[in-house]
Amino acid sequence: MRLATVGKLLGVAGIAGVAATGVVLARDERERRAYTPDDVRARLHARAEAVASEPAPGEGSLEVVPEPTTPRGRLAQRASWQRRRFVDPVATAVGNQVARLRRRSSGSGEG
Repeated sequence: MRLATVGKLLGVAGIAGVAATGVVLARDERERRAYTPDDVRARLHARAEAVASEPAPGEGSLEVVPEPTTPRGRLAQRASWQRRRFVDPVATAVGNQVARLRRRSSGSGEG
């Protein structure tokens, strides 16, 4: 095939793709506008109930993490603390408060 023919075919294919995209967008817009405000409200309430009924991962039970006993475990724990410290300063502040409370409670029970 000649170069001009290839160019024409690519142009026609591009126009067809643009037209198909426009058709899809118009159809989606019509479907969206077909909902009444009551339909939208009912769907939102149904989605909210579905989310509220599902328990969050790890919800309802506290996971007890044992103290690491190996040098590698202690290093991994320290790295985790450092990541949390740099990634989420609020979590670090909360973790520091918990550590202080643990030290106070363990120190007061021994005396």
